[in-house]
Amino acid sequence: HNESKKKKQKGGSGMSSEITNGDATASPSLTKSSSSSFNLPMPTNSLVTPLLTDLYQLTMAYAYWKTKRHMEDSVFELFFRKNPFGGEYTIFCGLDEVLRHLSNFRFGKDDLDYLRGTPALKHCDAAFFDEYLADMDCAGVQVHAMKEGSVAFPRVPLVVVRGPLGVCQLLETTLLALINYPSLVATNAARMIVAATGRFTHFSSEDNLQHMEHASKKTPRCIEFGLRRAQGPDGGFSASKYSAVGGFDATSNVQAGKILGVPIAGTHAHAFVQAHSSLSDAQSFTLRDSNGKDVSLLERALHYRSQFQWDSTNDGELAAFLAYAVSFPDSFLCLIDTYDTLRSGLRNFIVVSLVLHDLGHMPRGIRLDSGDLSYLSLTVHRIFLQFATDHPDRSFFKDLDIVASNDINEEVLHSLNKQGHAITVFGIGTNLVTCQAQPALGCVYKLVEIDSKPRMKMSQDFEKVLIPGRKVAYRLFGEKGWPLLDLLVRQEEKDDIKAGKRILCRHPFIEQKRVAVVAKKVVELHTLVFDGDAGGVVIEEPTLEETKQYVAEQIKCMRPDIMREMNPGQYKVSVSDQLFHFLHKLWQVETPVLELR
Repeated sequence: HNESKKKKQKGGSGMSSEITNGDATASPSLTKSSSSSFNLPMPTNSLVTPLLTDLYQLTMAYAYWKTKRHMEDSVFELFFRKNPFGGEYTIFCGLDEVLRHLSNFRFGKDDLDYLRGTPALKHCDAAFFDEYLADMDCAGVQVHAMKEGSVAFPRVPLVVVRGPLGVCQLLETTLLALINYPSLVATNAARMIVAATGRFTHFSSEDNLQHMEHASKKTPRCIEFGLRRAQGPDGGFSASKYSAVGGFDATSNVQAGKILGVPIAGTHAHAFVQAHSSLSDAQSFTLRDSNGKDVSLLERALHYRSQFQWDSTNDGELAAFLAYAVSFPDSFLCLIDTYDTLRSGLRNFIVVSLVLHDLGHMPRGIRLDSGDLSYLSLTVHRIFLQFATDHPDRSFFKDLDIVASNDINEEVLHSLNKQGHAITVFGIGTNLVTCQAQPALGCVYKLVEIDSKPRMKMSQDFEKVLIPGRKVAYRLFGEKGWPLLDLLVRQEEKDDIKAGKRILCRHPFIEQKRVAVVAKKVVELHTLVFDGDAGGVVIEEPTLEETKQYVAEQIKCMRPDIMREMNPGQYKVSVSDQLFHFLHKLWQVETPVLELR
């Protein structure tokens, strides 16, 4: 393996001065260092080591080493074949953890001792462990990738790995594990943000549109509430991280807040309300007024309750709200559906809010966790507006948040937009972090070239036929600023892809499907992100907020028909005319001829 540290790999980033490289919008870009590499810490999850792999990766690595093929130059592409959730786009995520893994790829002594003792490998030559694996790192490996947070489409490589066959093979499982779920949950989050904001919703009637106009003018925000339902602590943390990348504004996960610096959010559960049973629980609660005098919260709350003739509200619930108010007077937001949403919870919230406002504090809002969210949110909002109208000195009622958190998914969000609602914050948990609508993305990692010889995988299913050889990927933009299609070309024709030039773009497998494109702008999708011969990582890691902003800006510039909920328009991924003919020629060469007698 030491030889690979000295070996200079062929090829490079494929950059051209005539095109934009690796960025489809004007959002913050990954900064590439031309003179130095960046040292990255260990992967966030301590389980991410070379042993986080499938056994057959090690058996193949041994066979390559045993037959002296482990140093052959190879190219692998990591991509997916179908967009998730019945949609037409995917958000690429996980590159940050991939780069950390590559930077710290080492087998420890205890790793090698374990491998030596496994039944599948115990017969292997000692030199495989003591000389090959013990000295293995990612020197000699080059990785080109899309920018973290890119909108991606099927067949276009997310990551291209080039280097010695043995080590590149050993990277497969770990890279898939580090990209599959992050990309899936970021896509799920982005789709929910699109649905929550209603940007691409088509209203079925004027009545529904009027409902939306009547409701709050705030653009709804989304908070991730999924930790308790996630697939373990690791799944919970990853969901918090990549849902933030997809556009969520905050998380309930305190650990994620500490590590990632994302805002944390939450108030109280039904248990807090149930823990209070009578008004006596609130007798001692006081806050100081502007004169520094202690004021009994219960006494003043009962005054307002009597004034509005709401004496039948639940006493324990009122005591609970007062307990929360005395604890959080400047962030008072209550769950109002423990007993009766409109006839108890809402009324108790209003009287306590009036008390707080009297004492110079500003309430935040209410949360709904059950029932008809459309009807309830609109009714609550209407009552708040009426209060603000009837009491001009209580204008804060117009700005209160209405939070909803009742088993919400993308379908529910679209339905609420069509029905009309006044929700300003969505708390989404189970259906976000578990990706209920589709539990896996299905990325694959395929060998496309070895020792400069293109390799091809055959299948009777066109979807699974591998497009051979190392390819360069471009995104072609039209006059309206939207991407028209993604184009895969052979490495040697990359200089022919230019803005303003007529380019024949073909369906990879169907000869009749082709289109000529004159692009206003051409963007190369891959950038060199890791170069083992140059010291490792060669880009500056973006912040989570920068990646989040990049996702939002890309979604904004996508064609509306691609983003819509029902029957989204198909985004084309094409190949050049040269790659089309090369693919079909190799297909014929590799396919055996059936002989009939």
